[in-house]
Amino acid sequence: MITDQPERFVVAEIIREKLLHNLQEEVPHGTAVEIVTMKEDKDKNCIDINATIYCEKDSHKAIIIGKGGQMLKRIGQTARIEIERFLGSNVYLELWVKVKKDWRDSDSILKSLGYK
Repeated sequence: MITDQPERFVVAEIIREKLLHNLQEEVPHGTAVEIVTMKEDKDKNCIDINATIYCEKDSHKAIIIGKGGQMLKRIGQTARIEIERFLGSNVYLELWVKVKKDWRDSDSILKSLGYK
């Protein structure tokens, strides 16, 4: 598949897709993913990706993380597999979850996340 979007945007959308797929109806679509860092680590022969998942409520954060971090781990594992296929390289993926109330109503936040 060919796209005109930057790799960082596609990687963020893969993570968001896995988030929505794994959570199904538990969390509304009020989530966004920001790629904080994405750099090649030649020593480890992989790409290090640090991403933040934003949600609007503390209760959503708890659902995304899951009991003992199991849901976040599952999201990360399924996303990593697809990201590795997309980038053609091994990937070390680190995910964080943060609450950012009303992020969908802020033009500057939407723009920084690549939505405008």
